Amino acid sequence: MTIKVGDKIPSVKLMHMGAGGPEALTTDELLKGKKVVVFGVPGAFTPTCSAKHLPGFVEHAGELKNKGVDVIVCTAVNDVFVMNAWGKDQGAGDKVLMLADGDADFTKATGLELDLTGKGLGLRSQRFAMIVDDGVVEALMIDEGGKFGATSAESVLNAL
Repeated sequence: MTIKVGDKIPSVKLMHMGAGGPEALTTDELLKGKKVVVFGVPGAFTPTCSAKHLPGFVEHAGELKNKGVDVIVCTAVNDVFVMNAWGKDQGAGDKVLMLADGDADFTKATGLELDLTGKGLGLRSQRFAMIVDDGVVEALMIDEGGKFGATSAESVLNAL
């Protein structure tokens, strides 16, 4: 069942690249007492994700933070090394926290999985964006397969 507005984000572990290498970060640690924008993409380095989705959040990070967002998170069902390399490639820096959902625990727990088995991509995340306040979903946007727009940084700005 897909997560919805008013639901609490399930407690799962995600990975990010710390100063000394891969580090675990739980959703509880990430979301407690903060307003967080979480957006998910089908895959790092994929065309729409690299040309539009992540760049929009990098570009609009200041505006989002001016509207009260503490952290902007990008997640994908990729490993921490790929997410780190993609973040560097896209200039995410300290604007967007790149979190790997390598085992798809977050994706499955929120019901946002996308099965691309047979297309060589396996289990992935749907393209989504959500505004989370202290662990509770305030707004949720999901793009239909193959489309991009509802989950853009501009859409999130309008929802804040």
